[in-house]
Amino acid sequence: MISRPTHHCRRFRPQPLSRRDLLRQVSCGFGGVAAAALLHREAARAASTGVLPAVHHSARATSVIFLYMDGGVSQVDSFDPKPRLEQDAGKDPKTLFKVDATQFNNVGTVLPSPWKFQRYGQSGIPVSDLFPHIGSVVDELAIVRSMTSEFPEHTNANYFLHTGSGLQGRPSMGAWTTYGLGSENDDLPGYMVINGGLIPPGGLDNFTNGFLPATYQGSIVKPTAVGLANVNPQERSPAHQVAKLDLARRLDRGFAERLATAGVAPDALESAIANQELAYRMQTEVPNLLDITNETTETKRAYGLESDYRPTQIFGTECLLARRMVERGVRFVELTCPKVGGDRWDQHGNLKAGHENNARAVDQPIAALIRDLRARGLLDSTLVVWSGEFGRTPFAQGKDGRDHNPQAFSLWMAGGGVKGGTIVGATDDYGYRVVEKKFMIHDLHATMLHLLGIDHERLTYRFSGRDMRLTDVHGHVIRDVLA
Repeated sequence: MISRPTHHCRRFRPQPLSRRDLLRQVSCGFGGVAAAALLHREAARAASTGVLPAVHHSARATSVIFLYMDGGVSQVDSFDPKPRLEQDAGKDPKTLFKVDATQFNNVGTVLPSPWKFQRYGQSGIPVSDLFPHIGSVVDELAIVRSMTSEFPEHTNANYFLHTGSGLQGRPSMGAWTTYGLGSENDDLPGYMVINGGLIPPGGLDNFTNGFLPATYQGSIVKPTAVGLANVNPQERSPAHQVAKLDLARRLDRGFAERLATAGVAPDALESAIANQELAYRMQTEVPNLLDITNETTETKRAYGLESDYRPTQIFGTECLLARRMVERGVRFVELTCPKVGGDRWDQHGNLKAGHENNARAVDQPIAALIRDLRARGLLDSTLVVWSGEFGRTPFAQGKDGRDHNPQAFSLWMAGGGVKGGTIVGATDDYGYRVVEKKFMIHDLHATMLHLLGIDHERLTYRFSGRDMRLTDVHGHVIRDVLA
């Protein structure tokens, strides 16, 4: 005979709840349900990529816009004025200082800048007449005059600037950023490259994921209404497309499971599945992102979209799209240069016309971007970086050009935790070599990651038997640019 308990736990309600009471008492749980769904999504993403967000300290920036000045802007013609070049104009530089071998070894005489410098803003920082618009926002900039590169040739220097290594195949800084932080928008890639028309020497490997999973590679779009190939579905109906995608997903999953059973890590396949799913979601988000018809006439004019110079229109559209991307949670955006009818910022001859054409294309749009970000409350959370891969010589190549100079060049940062109206470092009287606070690209990368809340020494990925990182075994944060 089974005995029955004589006392009840009393953990029940003596009468049913009314609908109103039920909603009132469980309403606090709705937030928990939503949070659980969000956390599940983050956990699923982490499981597919093998990484959780790597914020190590309080972040000042949540996204990066990298304005890549392909070819190497001359520092003595942009942000590092050198009156000594005027004094020694026409002299043989070898009688004034030690001249190292250059890319073409066609060393001419000391060449003064064809442009004057004006002081701008409350900081009074001198900026070349090449950049009057950027000069008008100079109080937002931290200018580093003492950057160096390890490579005097474009391809290797481009790899070094983008990946921290002069060799092909390493993950780019955009890939490392999204690997560490993920994306804030499930319907857009975390790392996007806007192709202005010039793919830099070194090609697409400047934007590669390298040995990181393929989900972290840069997604390239054009600054046009249809800027991405195949973004519009070709199937006769949405249901037909969904059925095709479901079939592909089942086949891929089945293959991945067989690989896992055989002890093979299906990383590439998992990345392909994730990229296919993202591509499907992008069909709605990307056309909306690239459609700038709803931007005001004043905004378009400010960015230079009404300019009579076509390269300004192109780069202005790039800058406007970059703002729209960070508004939508894209983590890392890179802009490449438009074609200007001559060379990129690589004037081995005809310096004046070449630099003026390139400056005319980017000057107004960049200033508009900084102002627009500030007006919308986005600049404090967006790190803007402007740089080429190296600088140029203070003496002529031939008669009116400048050769490559990796020993000193200028770059600047703005927004996202940067102390504006600041100059850091110095070069010698000719702008040839760094004489104060010498930095290298690893230091730039360490600083960018630091402002994003990442310790560059702790963001690692196990590959080829060692823990790899963007800064390799180098790099220090440039503290002087921090607000």
